[in-house]
Amino acid sequence: MSSQNIVVIGGSAAGPKAAARSKRLDADANVTLLQKAPELSMASCGYPYYIGGNFDERNQLLSTPTGVVRDESFFAAAKGVDARVNTEVTAIDRSRKTVACINVLTGEKATVPYDKLVLCTGAVPRRPPIPGVDLDGVQSLSEMRDADKLRELRDSGKVKDVVIVGGGLIGIEVCEALVESGMNVNVVEMLSQLLLFLDWEIAKLVEKHVVSKGVTVHTENGVAEFLGENGRLTGVKLNDGSVVPCDLAVVSIGVVPNADLAKKVGLEIGGFGGIVVDEHMRTSDPDIYAAGDCVEISNRITGKKTYAPYGDLANLEARVAADNIVLGDEVVFPGTVNSGICKVFDLSAGSTGLSESRARQEGYEVVTATNASPDKPGFMGAKPLISKMVAEAKTGRILGFQCVGPGEVNRQVAEAAMAVMNGNTVHDIGVADLPYAPPFSLAIDHFIATAHVLQNKMAGRMTGISNAEVKERIDAGSAPFILDVRAPGEFKEMRLDVGETLIPLGTLRNSLDKLPQDKSAEVVTFCKISMRGYEAQRVLEAHGWNNVKVMEGGIMAWPFAVEQGC
Repeated sequence: MSSQNIVVIGGSAAGPKAAARSKRLDADANVTLLQKAPELSMASCGYPYYIGGNFDERNQLLSTPTGVVRDESFFAAAKGVDARVNTEVTAIDRSRKTVACINVLTGEKATVPYDKLVLCTGAVPRRPPIPGVDLDGVQSLSEMRDADKLRELRDSGKVKDVVIVGGGLIGIEVCEALVESGMNVNVVEMLSQLLLFLDWEIAKLVEKHVVSKGVTVHTENGVAEFLGENGRLTGVKLNDGSVVPCDLAVVSIGVVPNADLAKKVGLEIGGFGGIVVDEHMRTSDPDIYAAGDCVEISNRITGKKTYAPYGDLANLEARVAADNIVLGDEVVFPGTVNSGICKVFDLSAGSTGLSESRARQEGYEVVTATNASPDKPGFMGAKPLISKMVAEAKTGRILGFQCVGPGEVNRQVAEAAMAVMNGNTVHDIGVADLPYAPPFSLAIDHFIATAHVLQNKMAGRMTGISNAEVKERIDAGSAPFILDVRAPGEFKEMRLDVGETLIPLGTLRNSLDKLPQDKSAEVVTFCKISMRGYEAQRVLEAHGWNNVKVMEGGIMAWPFAVEQGC
């Protein structure tokens, strides 16, 4: 290997990975890592859990699995990398192949030569142009110092009322952290739902759970103004004119690529504002690579460029960049299917691929299925899952999958991510050979069962209807005949209270006179998870009813209010 000079700018996720991987592949390379912040290799996705008190030792966010802090000394001794913190890059000279930098504490300037350069400059939080946004008490969460400030406020016990602006991943994680710290939290989201990677009806299940934890959620409502006295935040005025008093507002409305350095030196910038890279993570300059939240990458489903600022992708991209710097553009990064997951109090919410709404926006003709079922047998401590699978109508190719619940969501989304990446169809997954034992899953895993529901729909054996459509019909005064086929005890414990008729499945064949005698009348069947609802549909169709639909997911997937203990 040659003793080439490799310079990496940015020391959060992608930068340290690119630097360490380059040195491992080329022991003779001179690898320099330049980081403006005082910390290196921060586990930024862990910030909300540090703020919430899940752990108290700050250095755990900066440490290896064995507890060694990843500081300058660590990188020098363990990685052979010259890592410099508090060092801001001020200029890049592409013709001379040098990087100018300055120590922000001492003012000392330096020039570092490179043969290959890697830009890992990350992202910056969106800062809305709202009056009062600069008041003391309006906070973001993107850097270690932000996490330190919020943890300090949490520990002080002085903050009681908080507004979270933005209902995305970080907003919901911070919401949980502050609620569990004893604070009164309002979440304000301009759009009609939380967690935009989910379809509306799945997101509403998450919202329902968040509200059950004492959080007030304001959807379809934005922030008009941050109110304050003597430079200090006192409240938030919403677009509808209402005012929410608060001591703290955490603005979490997403991030944008930090591509300023790339722009200054004339590198190609994409439509999302990120650095354009090819499949080798190489920029428009063949000697400059880029990785992490500052770049745009390809969506593996649509083939279009997208912006995907995720910590795992940053590490994968950086690894590919390092491989290609040392090995000569042999390794390809194919893009993303946008897999993600979020802890929401006692639930998890995850997705991969395209949601139904996004798939339709992209021009796909899709079919979907919603499935509710336990993650494992009841005798092994089963917990419920609610999932939605999205597939291409003609081919059955799985385009996306969403899952929420207290059960093992991560496993389901991981299985789905591989299916989406591999181009599997619902028919492939319907006979997938997955590991099974009662402590881990049902004999037919939840993911496979979801594919079975969709197979039945595609084959015409089951006609489904979403809970949202049922609710729309009810609200519009055109409700179908709604048939609940659960047991009387289940009905007494919880019911929709929308005028449904209870006929337990076991008595249905002997109770057909209780159904509309016009066999073309619309009948909607359901149970707890709508497995019995599907059985009921088959029974009714066998007796001549021809407009029977199953409310997918049953009462478990119903995101609206229910009547308890009636």
